[in-house]
Amino acid sequence: MLPKVQFSIVFWCVTGVLDSYAQKCGRPPIAENRIVGGMDATDGAWPWQVDIHNEAVHICGGSIITRNWVLSAAHCFPNPSDVGSYIIYAGRYQQNGYNPHESIHRVSQVVIPYGYVEPHSGKDLVLVRLSSPVTWSDYVSPICLPASGTLFPGGMQCYVTGWGNIRVDVPLPGSGTLQEVQVPIISQSSCQEMYRTEQVDILYDMICAGLQEGGKDSCQGDSGGPLVCQMVNGTWVQVGVVSFGLECAKENQPGVYTRLTSYSSFISDTIPEIRLYGQANHNWCGRAAVLIGCLSTALILLQG
Repeated sequence: MLPKVQFSIVFWCVTGVLDSYAQKCGRPPIAENRIVGGMDATDGAWPWQVDIHNEAVHICGGSIITRNWVLSAAHCFPNPSDVGSYIIYAGRYQQNGYNPHESIHRVSQVVIPYGYVEPHSGKDLVLVRLSSPVTWSDYVSPICLPASGTLFPGGMQCYVTGWGNIRVDVPLPGSGTLQEVQVPIISQSSCQEMYRTEQVDILYDMICAGLQEGGKDSCQGDSGGPLVCQMVNGTWVQVGVVSFGLECAKENQPGVYTRLTSYSSFISDTIPEIRLYGQANHNWCGRAAVLIGCLSTALILLQG
């Protein structure tokens, strides 16, 4: 029988190193028949969605990307060094109803790309470290993030989710059920053309989604939330983060999102254990090396 300390080392090597792979990203355990112009989501349909509060008030959405990290928009955290007033709710379905699958988390750290100023200038992205990890369940699981080479062509149908306004200055009524709306990706050139008369530059790290005629869009309060697309193998991948728009759902003014393929390196550098969609084998090799090194150390201790 192994001594208790040595057994603990081996157990930690296996469970600790493999922990972040125990839950597949982008695969909601609860399937559904599948925001302005949207509809109530099914409870558990978007298990990576989180609700971000500041001073007990809903301000933004976000998405779970690992047990300890959430992705949102930089403009949701105007003072990155002051995180004491933020609360993040995982597993939430209704703002004003009973949420039996909900967990509450404080924030220990926020990481924003260097040079961020305001959403129209780009870099509207934040990585939020939770003070306590989430627990995976049918109602709480991570979304996949794309590697830099992943393509999301114009016309691809995607979804945006959140608890934001249903029209400009009109909050979500009643129980405040999580909303979902399907919107197509708009090519960079088409989006720039739509915004030309408004003198808005659609930068390299932005991606647009919506209808040219308007009617379906994210809105105030949806900021930081995920724009997700389902890939051919059925996996959901987050394409963008709700960043800005001019009012909501207006003609020729689609929603503008932070393009996540522009921040693959930033995300991987900040969270080395994360696997990006399309780079799973590469990242797994890195984790395997850590596991082998850890087990080698354990073997030496056992032989000693």
